[in-house]
Amino acid sequence: MIAHMVYFELTDNSEDKVRELVAACREYLTGHPGVEFFAAGPCAREFDRPVNDRDWDVALHLVFRTRADHDAYQTAPRHQQFIAASKPNWKKVRVFDSHV
Repeated sequence: MIAHMVYFELTDNSEDKVRELVAACREYLTGHPGVEFFAAGPCAREFDRPVNDRDWDVALHLVFRTRADHDAYQTAPRHQQFIAASKPNWKKVRVFDSHV
């Protein structure tokens, strides 16, 4: 399986904009073929230890059954709609893909 973890830092990271991005993740990024796990949520700021990386606002977690499922998701129309709708408020996006 392939874990696809995306961390968004927002230009406007107000609570409303964070909730808006989480809602957009749920609207556009759920139910894609081959997704074994989906989660999206805000940074848990209460975990403030020296090892915590906290320079992001929203996390997206997807686990795909196969590399082919991951690759098909990248060009899927709903994924592209998510990018078009959400990208204007992205300050920085980091993607971490791993085998799990």
